[in-house]
Formats: sequence, C-alpha cells, structure tokens
Amino acid sequence: MRIPLDYYRILGMPIQATSEQLQVAYRDRTLQLPRREYSEVAIASRKELLDEAYGVLSDPEQRSTYDASFLEKTYNPEPSPSVDRESIVSGAQTTATDRIDPNNPSLDITKEQFVGALLILQELGEYELVLQLGHPYLQSRDSISLDKGHLGDPQLVRPDIILTLALACLELGREQWQQGRYENAALSLETGQELLLSEGLFPTVRGEIQADLYKLRPYRILELLALPDENIAERRKGLQLLQDMLQERQGIDGSGDDQSGLSIDDFLRFIQQLRGYLTAAQQQTLFEAEARRPSAVATYLAVYALIARGFAQRQPALIARAKQMLMRLGRRQDVHLEQAVCALLLGQTEEASHALELSHEYEPLAFIREQSQGAPDLLPGLCLYGERWLQNSVFPHFRDLAEQTASLKDYFADEQVQAYLEQLPESTPTANNEWSVTAQKKAYTTAASAGRSNGHSRDREPAIVGSYSTLEQDMASKTGSFGTGSRTSVSGVSTLPTSPRVASPTSRVGESATQAINASGDSSANAALKSPPSGRPSKVRSEAEATRVRPGSGISTPSAEGHLDQSPPGRLQQLPERRKATQKNRRSILLVIAGLVGVGLLGWLVIALIQNIRQSFSAPALEGEQPMVELAQPPIPIPEPGSQLMAPGGPLTQDTAQQVIQTWLSTKSQAFGPDYQIDRLDQILSTPVLSVWRRRAQTNQQRNIYAQYNHQVKVTSVQTNPANSDQAKVEAAVKEEARFYQDGEITQGLSYNENLQVQYELVRQDGQWFIKDMAVR
Repeated sequence: MRIPLDYYRILGMPIQATSEQLQVAYRDRTLQLPRREYSEVAIASRKELLDEAYGVLSDPEQRSTYDASFLEKTYNPEPSPSVDRESIVSGAQTTATDRIDPNNPSLDITKEQFVGALLILQELGEYELVLQLGHPYLQSRDSISLDKGHLGDPQLVRPDIILTLALACLELGREQWQQGRYENAALSLETGQELLLSEGLFPTVRGEIQADLYKLRPYRILELLALPDENIAERRKGLQLLQDMLQERQGIDGSGDDQSGLSIDDFLRFIQQLRGYLTAAQQQTLFEAEARRPSAVATYLAVYALIARGFAQRQPALIARAKQMLMRLGRRQDVHLEQAVCALLLGQTEEASHALELSHEYEPLAFIREQSQGAPDLLPGLCLYGERWLQNSVFPHFRDLAEQTASLKDYFADEQVQAYLEQLPESTPTANNEWSVTAQKKAYTTAASAGRSNGHSRDREPAIVGSYSTLEQDMASKTGSFGTGSRTSVSGVSTLPTSPRVASPTSRVGESATQAINASGDSSANAALKSPPSGRPSKVRSEAEATRVRPGSGISTPSAEGHLDQSPPGRLQQLPERRKATQKNRRSILLVIAGLVGVGLLGWLVIALIQNIRQSFSAPALEGEQPMVELAQPPIPIPEPGSQLMAPGGPLTQDTAQQVIQTWLSTKSQAFGPDYQIDRLDQILSTPVLSVWRRRAQTNQQRNIYAQYNHQVKVTSVQTNPANSDQAKVEAAVKEEARFYQDGEITQGLSYNENLQVQYELVRQDGQWFIKDMAVR
C-alpha cells in the first residue's frame, strides 16, 4: 500500500534540514501524542512511521540514497494516470492507491500502518487528503476489506478512521471559517457531525463540532442574506437560521442562550450588521413579530421599517401604524422627534408641532428653528429635517431603499397618499395623553410655558435616555451626514416658541408657507405653491384662514394590527370648538406641504456644511436591566490580517499563540506582496527580528520582487517563561507555499513549497504579543 507521504513530511521538516534539526523534530513528534480518543493501535502505528522516517534520515548513507530517489521523483515526473473524477469523489470505484499522484513523493507502508499514516496526514493539515483516502474504507466495497481485518482489528481500526475523518472535517471547517467561506465551513462541520452521529461514537468530538456550528451561525446568516435576490432558497435559509437564533435567545434582547457566545451587546451589533441585507418588508415582518415578545428594541426597529416602507411605497397607513407604536414607546422614552415626523407625513401639522415642543433633542431642534425663521411655526424646518432624516438615517439600512431618494414633495403629490390623508380624521395633540405621559414631562412643559410668558427662555432638562440609546447612534455614524443628532442636553438653548392654539392646522400650514416664500424671495417657489403638481388652482391661503375644526373630532390612529383605535369619549370634551376641515381643504394642505418642501430644497446648499447634527437616537428602554449597546463591531472576534492582538494577562494560551502566528503569516504576505505593506511588520514583530524582516522586504521592493504566499499553520507547543509571563516560546508546524515574481513574471528558482517546524520567541508589550525571534528547526 502506498501513501502520499515522505520521510521529511512525516517529521515535519524540509529536505535542507540538518541532522540536529531532524533529531529535535523526531523527539518533539514522538512526545506530542494524538488525542486521547485514539486507540493504542493507532498510536503505535504512528510511532512506527516516525521511527522509520528518522531511522533512514539519521543515517548519512541511507539519507543520501533516499534523497536521490526523492529528487528524481520531484524533477522527472511521470505521466499521471487518468482517473474518473466522480470516482474519486464517491470513492466507489477506486482505492486509496489509485488516488495517489505519482509525481508526488510517496511511501510503501504495511496495511497495519494505514491508520497511523492517516493520523499523520491529519496532523500535517492535509484534511482534504485525509477525507479522500479514508472515506472509501467506510463505503461498501472497501468496508468489506476493513471488516475482514486487512487493516487490523476492525473493532479498533474503524473507530480510529472515523475519528480521524471527523477531526479532519472539524479542522477543515475551522480553516474555511478563517477564510470567510462560512457555508463551506458549515458543510464540513456537518459532514463530520453526521459521520459521528451515524456511528454513535465520540460524543466529546461531536460536542466540539456542534459548538463550532453554533458560533458559526451568525456568519452564515450574514453570508446567506448578502447573496443576490435571485438566490431565494439560500436567503430563505439565512432567515430561518436567524429565526432559530432569536427563538433560542428569546428575542433580540432576551435572556436565552443560543450558544453563539454573543452577549446582548454583541447580538445587537449583529442585528445592525444584517439589517442592510434585508428589505423593508422583511424587516417589518421580522421586527413586528419580535416586538410582541415584547421587545422595545424590536419595536423601535419595526417603527423604522414601517416609516421607511410607508414613505417609499406611498402607504401612509404603515406610517400611521408606526405612529401608534411610537405612542407606546413614548411612555418610557423621548421619541417625540420621530412622532413629529410621523405626524407631518400624515398631514397632522398641529400634532407635529406639539411633539416638537415636547422633544428634548436640542441640536435637531436648533436646526429646525433656524430653518423656520420668519414662519409662524416650525413646519418649514421640520420638512427639511424630516426629508434629510429619511434619506440619511432611515433608507440606508434597507436593502431595497439604500439607493432610493427621499422626496417629501413627491410623497405629498401622490394621489394615493392624498386620498388616504383626506379621509384621515383630524387629530390634535391634546386629544391623546400619550404625548406627555410622565409627570416629569408635564411639569417641564408647564415650566417652559411659564418661562416663555415671562419673556425669557430657560434650559430644558436632559432627555431621559434609555439603555438602548446607542442603537441608532451607530446607524447615524455610518451615514456621516446631516440628519442625526445627540440626545444629550445642551445648556443655554432656548425653548421652542409656542404655536397659537386658536388656529387650525390648516391655517398654520398656510401661514408657514407664506413666511417661507417671503423669506426665500424666489418667484419660482411662489409659482410652485400657486400651481400645485395636480394642476388645480391653489386657494390654500383663503381656504386655510376660513377652516376650523368642529367640536368633538377625536384622534383615530391604526394599531399594530392595522385597526383604528378611537380615542376614549372622555377626551373629546377637552377639544376646543372647531369646525371639521373639508376634503378640499385637506388636499390644499398637502399641496402646501409639497410646495413648502420645494422651497426648502433651495436652502440645502447653505446647510450642507452642517454635519452630524444628530449623532444618536435614543431607542426605547425596557424595564429592568438594560445594557448600553453600540453596533459597530463584528459579532465574533476573528482577527483581520495585520490586526493587533490585545492579550489578557497571565500565561500565553494555545489559542492566542495560534492567532499570533497566523497574524504574522498574514502580515508577511502583505509586506512581501505586490503592495509592499512593510510598515505592517511593526504590528506583529519586535526587535531584533523586526529589523531583519524589514530589511528583506525593502530589498525585495528595490529589486521589484514580490511574493504570493499560501500558509497553513498549527501550533504544536506553547511554553511560558516561569519567571516572566510576558515571554513565551511557541513551536508550530507551518506549511508555506511561495511564488515569487520579478518584474511581474514568475521566478521558478525562488518559488518553493515546504513544511517547516518553526520555533517562535514571543514577548508581550503594552498588552499585545509580538514575535521577537524565530528559527526553523
């Protein structure tokens, strides 16, 4: 039986290794025993191959003869036999020997040594080769040979082969995970798990595989949801995996354990990452369902989806539903700015103005006031603010709206929107106590009004920021443009002017429009208002002045299920005597708002320099413990190439050592690659080895030589200095394939593919591990 191994690879050393290096490698490989689940037969078989390899290579005469044969195979290849690819994959028509490339070095071994050879290949990182060689022995024809004892005692050999294949699947899955091939990684892990489940063996290894599958699940979701729209089945699978995680966690901010290792903060960051891959409709369905758990975070995200979809698809009924959900959130959190935008989009101008008066968002309010100068109310500024907010803070978080333009003028000019808003009952802020639900806010409103009546302004109290206040802060920071702002209090900002309570919403819109037109002095803007998009003549001013609301007209807003919740009869007695606006007047109001937006567009060039007015939104808080959340980091800390590794105190662990070596090899690829990112060496290397590698990279750059590397690494031992936990030695098996190019053409003389045993000396400085020396053993 032949296997694709040579004596140098068995010891993990290159052909150039000295006798001393071979001796050290043999000793280390002998001392490093495989996992305890292996039988004594497998361990003995592996030891036989190590002894055989060292016995030949430690004898100068035998090594010379072996090297000659080794080099002959390497430089005088034979024609490869034609083997059917499907047969290789299925393993049904070929044996392990049939699948060996004659051009690669190979060894003749006894059948009893096959398990040991398979184990060595797995230790060398040849996971796909292990699966290719071992899987056929579990199939029908080769399993007969296995059951008859041709490879040794079937009761011992079969579990050893299964364990080796399962571990190969586990390590291959982890390797693919690090490469960003998440679905491939899941397939490898699931293959190993299914193999162990079918045989009912090694529950500990099954647990390791299952743990990796749980941790991999967020990555799979992101990868699947990021696929194009035509990948319907894959995207649906991603949504199902997300639903599974939510169910196990008992909601976005639930206390359940999905075994992903993500805290509530991490999971909210993950939710923020995936939002951009979901459409507005998908987010609405997802977050409305989650809001019923209940979940304040999900409710807030559902509001965003409803507003975005309602505005983009000209469905104001969805905006009315969002407004109703904001009413519920308003009991715990200052969401008046969002309520003002919803009321504006529903044509409920007096509600919008009143909501602004209750808001504590000073910087956005300062902008709204500034853009409303000369107008009797704040509607001009609110129109400008609302449009920019939709464009920069709402739309970018939806797959189907990220490239869409938000236009209030087009929205109000839409006949479907006009028809809905015309039949919508008039609504006044005093008809619903949800607008000021806490005694603190009511007391503040009274104090603010008293301050205004005395002819001076007074500072507002800080907004009551909920525990999820930074949820929207990250959303805003990603847009990097006007339309978002801080919810912290700003001293010295005067309170909003009180809008007249005797005027109807219609008359207030008319007065605001007139003031905005006079301030702009633009005749075309006047013409836009006088000649609305529908082509009908505008009589907004005269009709607005004559409009009143009839007594007893209450608020009707859609509930989360889409039904209308009528205000309690007791609230109707609080309304002033007004006549109900006619449908014609309602249409005029919408046309005025549309024209008002047109005027406001002219001023955007002036305000373009005002950036980051609103740096955070304050998401609603739930009762009980709530963490502060920031949505800016990836869910699982797999280090990026060249990233710094902040190490905890105490001795160096095997996992951290693995990351350090992988970071070094990634940095090496960048420093010696075509871009010559030599400065990255400072992030992982320390003196004295830093100067050595920096000089080499600079020499290559001067000679116009660059390399392309492919690395595989496995840390085999970690030793921390007993006297100083900031110093350690790490030994690793490194497979390095390098292709060198000079002046853009490959240089075969410099290229190589070697398996190395490398010893690294590590030092921890300022909480980060650096490599200060290294040597090939």
